[in-house]
Amino acid sequence: KIGRFKPLADFDWNWPKKIDRDLIEDLFCLDFIAENGNVVLAGPNGVGKTLIAQNLAYQAVLKGHTVRFITASELLNELAAQDSPSALARRLRCFSRPTLLVIDEVGYLSYNTRHADLLFDIVSRRHQQRSTIITTNRIFSEWHEVFPNASSVVALIDRLVHKAEVVTIDGESYRLKEAKERSEQRRQERAARRKAKRIKSKEQVQ
Repeated sequence: KIGRFKPLADFDWNWPKKIDRDLIEDLFCLDFIAENGNVVLAGPNGVGKTLIAQNLAYQAVLKGHTVRFITASELLNELAAQDSPSALARRLRCFSRPTLLVIDEVGYLSYNTRHADLLFDIVSRRHQQRSTIITTNRIFSEWHEVFPNASSVVALIDRLVHKAEVVTIDGESYRLKEAKERSEQRRQERAARRKAKRIKSKEQVQ
């Protein structure tokens, strides 16, 4: 369930203000999977965190690993919706089994204590057993805002960053950049059509 994504070859490395290209390219050797380590991709919206995570997930699939890709909201809401302890246990095992679990968009929404405990359970089950990739738009000191009043947040972060590569990306939204470029291109196309119409009208008058 990786979804549609651009290949890393199309990533504009010059757009972010801060990005460790060497570290990211080293991740594609997948040594972190062999070591049961984690990867945290942190940065503001639109800087390529999900794109990198999708490419890492795809590379892992090509290497024969089992992979599950899911957003944080989908994961936590699915777990919270289980109506019995046995059903919850089955879903927890489902997310614990893949060699690589990618949890996208942690921090975009706020969650209650129950959700925090469920995420802690998943991370704890996978700790030093399987690899997890997290993408987040919040620094760890702000995770208390994502999971307000949750006592498990400190332990969650502790297990997550143990044997983890934390990649921080900084910059403006690439999606916003593309939107501005498309808008400018359409403006130029409209201007060109108007100019062509004026020229054609003058020719008809002559």
